[in-house]
Amino acid sequence: MEVYLIRHGIAAERTEYEDDTVRPLTTEGRKKTEKVAKRFLEMGLSFDLILTSPLLRSLSTAEIMQKVGLSSRVEKFAPLAPDGSLQAWIHWWVSSGYNRKGSKLALVGHQPDLGNWAETLVWGSSTEKLVVKKAGAIGLILPESGTPVGNTKLFLLTSPKWVL
Repeated sequence: MEVYLIRHGIAAERTEYEDDTVRPLTTEGRKKTEKVAKRFLEMGLSFDLILTSPLLRSLSTAEIMQKVGLSSRVEKFAPLAPDGSLQAWIHWWVSSGYNRKGSKLALVGHQPDLGNWAETLVWGSSTEKLVVKKAGAIGLILPESGTPVGNTKLFLLTSPKWVL
């Protein structure tokens, strides 16, 4: 089972918005995210489901990916918001049926959380060293059984400039 941790595209500056949850993607962020999504599609990538942080910039990123054709399904998932719980996602993953062989999921969220989640899944703990660039992705292969923590394989770590 493959999981792609994808950071939202370039968003408006924090100082421009009192409420961080409503910061939108910039025009450049929308364009770059769409290019990355189209490139993923050209590479043969598609997802059974895109789970996204409920914050506007992540939701917009997920919707662009859906519009391009990477998935027909997008769902908001609160644990993908900043400081969200990896354990909550693991519980969802185990109980959802998406932990079967051949499934492909995209999780759209925020840095440093996505990098920390990847480190924990691959190495069992996080040292906050992996950085996911805006509209970048980390690809992981999760085990077919047992806990994914410390038992996941990293196969992709890319910034948008390497995909485009």
